[in-house]
Amino acid sequence: MKKKPVEEANNQRSRRNFLRNGATALAGFYILPRHVLGGPGFTAPSDKLQIAGIGAGGKGESDLWNFFQSGKADIAFLCDVDERQTKKSRQRYPKAKLYKDYREMLDKEAKHIDAVSVSTPDHMHAVQAMAAMQLNKHVYVQKPLTHDIYEARMLTQAAHRYKVVTQMGNQGSSGDGVRQLMEWYNAGLLGDVHTIYCYTDRPVWPQGIGWPSATNAIPAELDWNLWLGTAPYREYVDGLLPFNWRGWWDFGTGALGDMACHIMAPAFAVLGLGYPVSAECSVATPYIQNWTKAYHPESGPVSSSITLTFKGEKGKPDVKLHWMDGGIQPERPEELGPNEMMGDGGNGAIFIGTKGKMMCGTYGINPQLLPTSRTKETNTPQTIARVPKGDAGHYAAWVEAAIAGYGSEKAKNLSSHFDIAGPLTESVLMGNLAIRSYDIQKKDDKGKVSYPGRNIKLLWDGPNMRITNFDEANQFVKRTYRDGWSLGV
Repeated sequence: MKKKPVEEANNQRSRRNFLRNGATALAGFYILPRHVLGGPGFTAPSDKLQIAGIGAGGKGESDLWNFFQSGKADIAFLCDVDERQTKKSRQRYPKAKLYKDYREMLDKEAKHIDAVSVSTPDHMHAVQAMAAMQLNKHVYVQKPLTHDIYEARMLTQAAHRYKVVTQMGNQGSSGDGVRQLMEWYNAGLLGDVHTIYCYTDRPVWPQGIGWPSATNAIPAELDWNLWLGTAPYREYVDGLLPFNWRGWWDFGTGALGDMACHIMAPAFAVLGLGYPVSAECSVATPYIQNWTKAYHPESGPVSSSITLTFKGEKGKPDVKLHWMDGGIQPERPEELGPNEMMGDGGNGAIFIGTKGKMMCGTYGINPQLLPTSRTKETNTPQTIARVPKGDAGHYAAWVEAAIAGYGSEKAKNLSSHFDIAGPLTESVLMGNLAIRSYDIQKKDDKGKVSYPGRNIKLLWDGPNMRITNFDEANQFVKRTYRDGWSLGV
C-alpha cells in the first residue's frame, strides 16, 4: 500500500481519535492542544519540520544541528556525495535515511520532506535549491546564495512562484549588532552615508595559482562525478576537498563570495541598497620565476579591491561601497584611537556619513559609533524588534517560519529571506564579475596580449542583468552547466 504524506497521515490519526472519543464528543467537549497534553515545551513529532540536508558534513553538519536544537525540527534525510563527511551526522541522527544523489532523494522521498537545507560547494547551490523549491519545499541555503548572478535572480523569483519560506545562511543578519547600526542610522546620527568600507583577511585557502598537473585516485567514499555536478569535468586532485575548492571559479566564489554576505549585509540592511550601477576593481597578481607575472584566470586572485556604486535615492548622495580582501584594509578613521581595534581585527565594515561614522566587525558584531566614546554616551530608543537569541536564533527563526508557512508574518520577518539575500548576493557576485573581467585576454594579429577589461568602469543594468559598456563581461552573469545539468527554468 502506498504510504500517505505526513500531513495526510496526521489527519487520519485525528479522525480516528475523534471517532474513538465519540461518546465524549456527544456530551460536549473541547480539544486541548497537543503541547498542553505533553507538558511545557513538548512538541509532538508530527508537528516538527521534516528536514532533508543536502551537504551533511562541515558547515552542513552544523546547520543541521542548529535546526535540530530548535526543538521543532527532525533531521529526516541526509545527502552527501562524500561518505567521509557524514560520520558525525549519521551518529546524531541514526534514523535519518542516507543518500548520495539529491535528485534520487527528492524523487523518492519528496512526500516525507517539508524543507531542505543546502550546504554544498557554491556551484551546486542553485540547482539543488531550485529542485527542492519546485517540489514546494522550504529552503535554507548557505551563503553565497548562488554561484552566478542569474542563478540568484532565478531563486529570488522562484521563492514566490512556488510559495516557499526561504533563508540564506548569513546568520549575522539576525544579530543584534545589525539592528543597532540600523537604529543609529535611522536616528540621523550619521546623516547621509556616502562611503562604506568592507574588508576581510581571507582567503585562507590557495588562490592565484594554476590547477595542479598531478592527478590522484578518487577516494572510494567519494562520488567525484556527482561532486563536480554542474562544473566542467576535471580529474580529481588531492587537497581540493573539503575546503580548498573555494579558490577555483568552477566551484567557488573566492574570498568575496565566502565573506561578503557576512560583511556587506549590514550595509544592505542599514541603507536598503539595491543593485549597483557600476563596478570597478584591481587585483594583485603574483610573480613567478624570471620576474614573470603569473596568469591563472581559473583561480581567484590573492587579493582584490572593488568599488561598487549604488545610486542615491530621494535626493540622497550615491553610495560607494569599497571591498578589500587578502588582508588589505582601509585607512583607519581619524576618530579611532591609535590602539583601538578596527572592526574585529581582520574583518569589518566602516560607514561614513555627512554627520558621523560607525563601524562593526564580521556579522555586524560589536557595533561602535566613532569616536567609540559616543557609543556609551548615545542612547537611542530600540525601534527594531530583535530576533530571539540573535544570530544564534537565525536557524530557529527559519524553522518556525517554515512551520507557519509562506506569507506568514514569521516568514516575512526573516532576516535573510531571498528578497533580501538575492539582491545582496547579486551585488557580491557583481564584484566577482569585475574580477573575472579584469583577466580577460585578447591578442592582436601580432600576438600582443591586451586586457580590455582593466582600467575601466563596468556599467551595470541591474533589472536586465547586463553590463552595457563591455559585452565580454556578460559571460560571467550566467555560466554554462555541464551536459546533463539544468536549473529547470
